[in-house]
Amino acid sequence: MTKLGSIYIQDIRNIATNWAASVVILGLILLPSLYAWFNIEASWDPYSSTQGIQIAVTNLDQGTQIQGKQINLGLEIKKSLEANPKIGWTFVSHEAAQSGLKHGNYYAAIEIPPEFSQHIASVLTPNPVKAEIRYTVNEKINAVAPKITSKGASSITQEVNRNFVKTANGAIFKIFNEIGVELKQQLPLLNKMKGLLYKLEMLFPEINKAADIAVKDLKESNRIVKEVQSRIPAAAELAAKGTEFSTDLIQFLDQSSSALANAAPHIKQSLIQIRQSLETAELGITAAESLADNKSPEAIQSELARAQQSLAEAAAAASTFQSLINNLNTVAPSSSLTGISTQMKGIAAKIETLQNTLLQASKQGAEPNSSLLDTTKKMVSTVGSDLDRMIDSYDREILPGLQEALAQAKHTAAQTRTALTEAQRSLPKVQQILNDASKGLTLGLTEAEHIRGQLPEAEANVRSIGDRLRAFEKEGHLEDLIKLLQLNYQKESEFFAEPVILVENRLFPIPNYGSAMSPFFTTLSLWVGGLLLVSMLTVEVHSDEEYSSYQVYFGRFLTFGTLGLLQSVFVSTGDLFILGTYAKEKLLFILFSLLISLVFMLMIYTLVSVFGNVGKALAIVLLVLQLAGSGGTFPIQVTPPFFQMIYPFLPFTYGIGLLREAVGGIVPELVIRDILLLILYGALALLLGLALKPGINRIAAPLVQKARKSGLIH
Repeated sequence: MTKLGSIYIQDIRNIATNWAASVVILGLILLPSLYAWFNIEASWDPYSSTQGIQIAVTNLDQGTQIQGKQINLGLEIKKSLEANPKIGWTFVSHEAAQSGLKHGNYYAAIEIPPEFSQHIASVLTPNPVKAEIRYTVNEKINAVAPKITSKGASSITQEVNRNFVKTANGAIFKIFNEIGVELKQQLPLLNKMKGLLYKLEMLFPEINKAADIAVKDLKESNRIVKEVQSRIPAAAELAAKGTEFSTDLIQFLDQSSSALANAAPHIKQSLIQIRQSLETAELGITAAESLADNKSPEAIQSELARAQQSLAEAAAAASTFQSLINNLNTVAPSSSLTGISTQMKGIAAKIETLQNTLLQASKQGAEPNSSLLDTTKKMVSTVGSDLDRMIDSYDREILPGLQEALAQAKHTAAQTRTALTEAQRSLPKVQQILNDASKGLTLGLTEAEHIRGQLPEAEANVRSIGDRLRAFEKEGHLEDLIKLLQLNYQKESEFFAEPVILVENRLFPIPNYGSAMSPFFTTLSLWVGGLLLVSMLTVEVHSDEEYSSYQVYFGRFLTFGTLGLLQSVFVSTGDLFILGTYAKEKLLFILFSLLISLVFMLMIYTLVSVFGNVGKALAIVLLVLQLAGSGGTFPIQVTPPFFQMIYPFLPFTYGIGLLREAVGGIVPELVIRDILLLILYGALALLLGLALKPGINRIAAPLVQKARKSGLIH
């Protein structure tokens, strides 16, 4: 241990007593800090300084008219860009934009074509055309600039799209709002119509039945009209014959009136004759009663037979009179004739009863029943009284009734002849009416059958609408739809223009890009610092005193380790307090930097101590691999597979990860993992140095001496 300490103390004394060495050592300590600070400062917040990136903008939009209103969306975009200072928008002509883009004056060019507004407005036409904004980028100037300019160009289209969606949705939702107001006003009518539709759906069986009946009735009516048409000629003939008959009847009634006037006494005489026959019958009955006491059967039967003969004559005369009256009443119905006929019918019935009663009496032989004869006699007297009343009223009632009946019959016949004459005249018109009716019925039947044929389809449509309404009511009510349509259309438009808002939750927040990059650049500067030390300082001990290989290894490492720690202190404290980088755990940031520096210095020192100049080359190779494969600048997942493969085996991976924990916030599991792996790298380097340094140094000594003689390699 004494020899180890003597090497270290001698190195410190040499640095302190040699001002030139002190200056070089001081420069070696500070150079890594400058490397880290300049890079961190340069990348402090590059995306907040994009106003210096010049993008040429050319507006060629000629505008268009929408519903008589002139619009120019190109000008609106220009105004929007003028109010956006994040990028250096420069408004130039088409030629200037292309020339400046070609010569590197502009990173990109955006051109709004002449038909831009016209294509936007085509959304209101049957064939809408998507509008275009032409974006041209010069990718030769810078690798990152195209990404920034592309984002700027995308923001233009996003803004146009958002405003378009907002405006279009605003118009649509305004229309929906108006529809909702109108639907609310018409809601009672809509509910009534819905009820009528359901009722119509229920009535369709009856409608179908009514249609069938209508078709059937039209067919029957058409058949009847055709049948009537076929009988018109017969009706015309019948009317002609009826007219002729009426004329003959009038002539007959005229003659009958004259005949009645001449026959009136004879008619009255027939009534008197009936009365006389009854009297004769009464006399015969009276005679038969008187002969009953004399016990003269032949005489009694003779008298009864004479009475029967008289009653038969009376019955025949009554029947003839009644037939005359009935015939007249048929031709000319009259209440008086009806009364006369009724009276004569009653008399005829009584005479028939007399005949039957008298016949029973005559069948008893020589001693007829006196009671029957007495009854018969009384009945003859009653019938005689009836006839007497008729005879007395003949001139006063019966004859005027007959005359009145004939006059009424004559009047009726005249009216009938007149009506038949009019009917004959009207028959051509009736024929025409029937023809028109037949045509109308035929047409109506055709239409009715057509309607009946369409009823199943109409019923299916109505039922389909009804089913849809019922399905709609199951899912929601019309009132709910109306409420939805009546929502504030401006708020709805704004919502659909941007329905989702990104709520950013920053876990382990870091205020700026420079602070986020400080773990990478700090780690990188510590490795570079180690390379500077082994490049400028020798790992060998030049002394008269003899030292073993491990004593040289450990003794000189104490010097390199001390210088590495000093580099780490300057880099980490300068990051925090000179540049002002953010670190949640500042003390840990410094301590972790010390650990990283010590491990890196041990690894680089071991490579050079064991392999000499080859070790320096190996350290540089490791640097190159770790720049791309440690995930310091880009996520390791976006790098090629080779770098993703070596990523877990690189010291930078865990050095950067450890410093990121101090900057963003500690996750103990990750800190412990990174520290243990860094210690493992240091232990492996230490084992490599102790195991290989003696043998490899002896083998490489002649080669090193030969190389030094070239005067090019120290």
